[in-house]
Amino acid sequence: MEIGSSPSTLCFKPALQPLIKTSTSGSTCCWRNRRVLARTFSVSYRKFVDFALEETRRHTHLVPSPLHEKFSSINSKDGKGMLHMLSFEAAKIRLLRSLSIETETVQVLDFAVFPKVEYDVPIFCANFFTSGRSNIIVLDLNPLHDINQQGYKEKYFRSLIPLGLKYAELLPWGGKLTSESIQFFSPIVIWTKFSSSAENYDILYSAFQDYYKAWLELEATAVEETDASQILCNREAQHRYLTWRAEKDPGQGLLKRLIGETLAKELLRSFLFNGVDELGSKMFLDYFPEFRCEDGSVDKSHSIVGKSYENRPWDARGEFISS
Repeated sequence: MEIGSSPSTLCFKPALQPLIKTSTSGSTCCWRNRRVLARTFSVSYRKFVDFALEETRRHTHLVPSPLHEKFSSINSKDGKGMLHMLSFEAAKIRLLRSLSIETETVQVLDFAVFPKVEYDVPIFCANFFTSGRSNIIVLDLNPLHDINQQGYKEKYFRSLIPLGLKYAELLPWGGKLTSESIQFFSPIVIWTKFSSSAENYDILYSAFQDYYKAWLELEATAVEETDASQILCNREAQHRYLTWRAEKDPGQGLLKRLIGETLAKELLRSFLFNGVDELGSKMFLDYFPEFRCEDGSVDKSHSIVGKSYENRPWDARGEFISS
């Protein structure tokens, strides 16, 4: 793939690399029927961010977040990679933020939109990781409250089940997901792995567009909560989510390697999961005591229960399959 001069351009062009071998007589012969074509792809997720910002501006007025003054770009320690950050606010949006990582071998997009605590709309979440020809993808409208609460599911997800089923066919389930993690996903989550190809990226971009448009519609019709107890409930639910992500996010290792442990921790807590130190005072073990070690520290493993889901744990109606 070649990236055009415009940041919003995303085009795929296979690189043709004939592998040649010179014989002892000086003649040149090609391996594998005289010519081998090595098809390689690289990807930039800038087009995804550009679409999201443009589409958001169709619905609301975005203003830069104060976070942008501190978090805009960081060079990797080896000088071979760059981290780009964007952050905005809006009438119903506490934080819209994006982290893009581009190195010689890795492309990452971590894009999320957090509602203000007066609204109980889901959290938009897109986490894309590309290395070589391997891609690990999570795309979802993370439920703010327990998805098993029938009222919440009906309010935000029942109408979106057909959308989830469409992309579940195109982007199959990516394998084991722990029971601890599954609580933060909705029945329409896209959790998948695929090999790099123009077709797969086109499907992913289409899914991103459809999911983000769906989220914007939910956000546009959301009514501001005025009951103080419900606002407090929304605040704690978002803080619990942020606390889990800041502690257990699988991208921590990559960030530490790229920019060092100190900067990585600051980026996680102050930017990616901003609010973990502001929206509440509870600590990780207050929310998730099952992760407490005998010495009082946090167990670093991703699962205590040990149960994982090899296949999609929701049926065609969006009902959870416990077995």
